[in-house]
Amino acid sequence: MTSHYDVLVIGGGTGNNVAAAAADAGLETALVEPGPLGGTCLNRGCNPSKMLIQAATAANHVRDAETFFLDASLDDIDYEAIIDDMDETLSPLAEGMEDSYRKKEHLTLYKDEATFVDERTVDVDGERLSAEKVVVAAGSRPLVPPIDGLDSVEYMTSQEALYRREQPESLVILGGGYIAVELGYFFESLGTDVKIVEMMDTLVPREDPDVASTFTDIASERHEVYTGHRATAVESNGDSVTVHAETEAGDEAAVSGEELLVALGRRPNTDSLQVDAAGIEADNRGFIITNEHLETSADGVWAQGDIADNAMFKHSGDYETQVTIENVVRDGAREADFTAMPHAIFTEPQMAGVGKTETELEEVGQEYIVGREELPGTPMGRAKKIDEGFVKVLATPDGEILGCHMLGYEASTMIHEVVVAMRAGSGEVTDITETIHAHPTLNKVVEYAFEDATKQ
Repeated sequence: MTSHYDVLVIGGGTGNNVAAAAADAGLETALVEPGPLGGTCLNRGCNPSKMLIQAATAANHVRDAETFFLDASLDDIDYEAIIDDMDETLSPLAEGMEDSYRKKEHLTLYKDEATFVDERTVDVDGERLSAEKVVVAAGSRPLVPPIDGLDSVEYMTSQEALYRREQPESLVILGGGYIAVELGYFFESLGTDVKIVEMMDTLVPREDPDVASTFTDIASERHEVYTGHRATAVESNGDSVTVHAETEAGDEAAVSGEELLVALGRRPNTDSLQVDAAGIEADNRGFIITNEHLETSADGVWAQGDIADNAMFKHSGDYETQVTIENVVRDGAREADFTAMPHAIFTEPQMAGVGKTETELEEVGQEYIVGREELPGTPMGRAKKIDEGFVKVLATPDGEILGCHMLGYEASTMIHEVVVAMRAGSGEVTDITETIHAHPTLNKVVEYAFEDATKQ
């Protein structure tokens, strides 16, 4: 037996909003999601991690109180209470979302895995569902590579690490990307001895090289950092886990800790969906290939979010949702514009960027100039006693903004005036330099960096 719908949405992360919009428009809609609604961001990613990081930063603010001549001490950390507070805050949101969706007219929620069996047809726990239009938004999961011995030891991915009730005394992290460094910052700030193993020459290697290099130096003061080391094997030694790693020159290191966290990126869930059965084309990494309308190679099928071949950010998924709703629910032809897609990393100091990095410009032979300003030397930098951070601007010689990269206090917020200039303004350096900035806000450092670019 096959149940037929107007719209079938696979994935309850950003996809849940598409399903709600379709149902609100009177379209008979099916939403398939085996886990809690809200997807990775609400349940296993952005939301829980940022709540934990706030606790870590609060602890560090107490430790730094003497900088402002305040007598304060951090006498105790209730680690379990921090995790409980996060869980008790977020879990009701997903539960409430599910309750409201079950009551929504024209919407049927299926709490199980979907597997494609034909064009626009999936199997869900033995029941066939088909639809005139299908939206694939089934997300991604942690990548666990085939490292020798890894399948024989106990390890965590980011999902388990976020909800772990018992704080580890020591932790080895495989990977140096944004997930690794954010969780490393959290655990270290609350008292765990953290060691990071990363095969590239710096941590956060996808960032602009100045940001990556500076942050690696900062992290190396907090953790044992093994950059340029590729993990070759993992073994358990009673109460500890040891990662064996080596450099290209053949130097070896044995890095041990009570617990192991594998944070080596994420992979799309196309394999479990068996998208090839529906004629949906994916690239060699498993991401679904989409066109400017977010349509796939299969007629009547769209894809969005982590599973598609665009940016793996929640804010990208939210933007794609707007495009998908227009095209699927309202029969529009809206094109996705990923110009000036920002991102941020929520360590302390934070990192943020938009546009091209210096490495990317050099690879394509793009002529560019650099503007830069250090955060500690600005009025608010001095007031906050900030001792590290900068804003770096990349522009063409005639003033077109090519990229902007930041490391420092509240970089995740400061980046947005550059994003607005690149998306809604003229995209020129003068969009920033001719804007009146309230003094002495943090964003004066952005203004100063762009002014520096005009002097090159």
